[in-house]
Amino acid sequence: MDYEAFFGAEIAGLRGEGRYRVFTELERRAGAFPRATHHHPEGTRPVTVWCSNDYLGMGQHSDVLAAMHEAIDRCGAGAGGTRNISGTNHAHVVLEAELADLHGKEAALLFTSGYVSNWAALGTLAARLPHCAVFSDSENHASMIEGIRASRAERHIFRHNDPADLDAKLRLVDPARPKIVAFESVYSMDGDIAPIAEICDVAGGHGALTYLDEVHAVGLYGARGGGISERDGLADRLDVIEGTLGKAFGVHGGYITGSAKLCDFVRSFSSGFIFTTSLPPAVAAGAAASIRHLKASGAERARHQDRVARTRAALTRAGIPVLPNDSHIVPVMVGDPVLCKAISDTLLDEFRIYVQPINYPTVARGTERLRITPSPLHTDADIAHLVAALSLIWARMGVERRAAE
Repeated sequence: MDYEAFFGAEIAGLRGEGRYRVFTELERRAGAFPRATHHHPEGTRPVTVWCSNDYLGMGQHSDVLAAMHEAIDRCGAGAGGTRNISGTNHAHVVLEAELADLHGKEAALLFTSGYVSNWAALGTLAARLPHCAVFSDSENHASMIEGIRASRAERHIFRHNDPADLDAKLRLVDPARPKIVAFESVYSMDGDIAPIAEICDVAGGHGALTYLDEVHAVGLYGARGGGISERDGLADRLDVIEGTLGKAFGVHGGYITGSAKLCDFVRSFSSGFIFTTSLPPAVAAGAAASIRHLKASGAERARHQDRVARTRAALTRAGIPVLPNDSHIVPVMVGDPVLCKAISDTLLDEFRIYVQPINYPTVARGTERLRITPSPLHTDADIAHLVAALSLIWARMGVERRAAE
């Protein structure tokens, strides 16, 4: 087989469909977020980033940076290996205690990313619970899907955010069998929020474990940043709350929280935990500092919600089609991969605004979009510049101005 020809043909196919992903080379600038430096063939130029998952700008917060600098000076760079071989660094223990406290759980377990925490935890639980059946929301993240698939457990997909369909599917399974209901709180592409209480009601009625991915909600919602489950007073109804340290907390890593026995079980049996080098101490220290700050301060969350509301309202007034939702995600709907990429390129090249196009397979074909994520640090002038740029592009490219469905 001509391997190089095969690789080239597959990439050419992506290009032909208009969904080949081009990485924009950016350099984050501490103290200047959401500004970044764009490195391109002609040199460098400043840009404003409108699609970062560092939702609150905590990646540059003084408390976080100071904690990381201090940890590097004290501990050095890396963790030295896996926690089983090289020992559990004190910073990991401190961070897990902060996370367990954040969600009101007995214990927490760290992983190297949010993807790994979902893949490893769901894969381990579903594989080792005898004759387990997993019930997964149809819009769950790829990391959850891969973890469930890797477990080889029986899988049932229920309609998105539909407790009635979940109930109907649970009724098809022997009540005595172990069951897991896996879903997210905030779905990151449409920005819709799960009916957590209703799903817990259904799951509890069938004796199922509840597994909630709060990746796009931790830090952002709740009195202390515990996510939608904290905001709605539901954290105690979730058996597992999973989250990330790489979005609103501004650092890196993933985790699960739950009972001490559940976390110990995953720690003891998960290959994704056992055989992976652990987070560097400085990363853990920075994450702990971020969590502590956001537990005590609601200022960032309040400012964030204000910026989201102002951006959404300004885009709507301009006739730019924004998908309605109750979260901080602002999806600008385009519906065509080639046009979506062209709009993104024009924003970057002419207006120095960076918003990455979102195409299939991240979203369904025909729902291509720009996923805008305002931060507390975007100014009124930034919002006005973004809306003016999109309005001009919409007029130039003849894109219909209408409210999104």
